[in-house]
Amino acid sequence: MSSFTRAAALAAIGVALAAPASASEALARKYACTACHQVDKKLVGPSFKDIAAKYADGSVDAKQLAARIKAGGSGKWGAIPMPAQAQVPPADLDAIAAWILATK
Repeated sequence: MSSFTRAAALAAIGVALAAPASASEALARKYACTACHQVDKKLVGPSFKDIAAKYADGSVDAKQLAARIKAGGSGKWGAIPMPAQAQVPPADLDAIAAWILATK
């Protein structure tokens, strides 16, 4: 990971931490993320903690995760596809993704 990418990831996490966690979690509820994901347990999809743990090595930053959420997909967590979330505004996607990656 380049120093620029690392700095961008840390800045995104800093933004998420600056906003109350409850605000970012409220966005996850608003856009129905919690219909398939919970903070600490698997439902249809992985828990937010499991997502954070998988990418704790920095292999995916908040912008990349936001893009994955927007595009949807399948295969990274099993056979069940995640539908695209293109209706979510970019700023909200960024906040949700940063919050997920900061989940401990």
